[in-house]
Amino acid sequence: MRILFVGDVVGRTGREAIIRHLPDLRQRLRTDFIVVNGENAAGGFGITEAICDEFLEAGADAVTLGNHAFKQREALVFIERQPRLIRPLNFPPGTPGRGANLIETQDGRRVLVINIMGQVSMDILDSPFQMIEPVLQACPLGDSCDAIIVDFHAEATSEKYAFGHVCDGRVSMVVGTHTHVPTADHQILPHGTAFQCDAGMTGAFDSVIGMDKEEPINRFIRKIPSGRYEPAHGEATLCGLLVETAASGLAVNVGPVRIGGRLAPALPAF
Repeated sequence: MRILFVGDVVGRTGREAIIRHLPDLRQRLRTDFIVVNGENAAGGFGITEAICDEFLEAGADAVTLGNHAFKQREALVFIERQPRLIRPLNFPPGTPGRGANLIETQDGRRVLVINIMGQVSMDILDSPFQMIEPVLQACPLGDSCDAIIVDFHAEATSEKYAFGHVCDGRVSMVVGTHTHVPTADHQILPHGTAFQCDAGMTGAFDSVIGMDKEEPINRFIRKIPSGRYEPAHGEATLCGLLVETAASGLAVNVGPVRIGGRLAPALPAF
């Protein structure tokens, strides 16, 4: 399978990049499955049903979230009727929605999509290392599903690497989200799991991690909020990761994807 993961979509410019580039990338990269992280899509915080539908119509097969999953209150309702919208697995019991779901491709293959949050410098949640175990045991790669995609929404690079190694050989890919900066460490871990510490964001990079520069700079200098954070304008860079898997579901190729905006473009050769 050929799987494309697209990093955190930030605001209108990020959404426009998804709508503009995703249909072409689906054909150009010959993808079988696309996951988009949409937790910053609505004004930089959360997601709405209309935006989620836009992403799915543009070619996404699943949309993952993160710590801003429910910043738009309507998400508490529509997430229950949208099985392709996945919120963090380790949110407290009773949280609406699902943290993992088995999604079928157009040709009948089964892909397990998992969204889970880290603990270091994040909200206090159950351990991702413990929470993922029963999910992987219930749906083993190569038996109950053809691929497993894990969006690990976390702050600390150390926690992301530890989590990647814990999952190595049991999932197709572990891709970090949340920090909005694409890392240059894409690789296949020793037992066959593709890994990248952070996929980066799909948003305007003439910014402070996707937000208009003035307010965050003011807060760093003066330590006093003077307004709301607002997504930056300008052309977005779409950042992501392409992974090719073998029949086993483990990775055989991995490469970064960057289209448009300020960052140097990148498309995998495979």
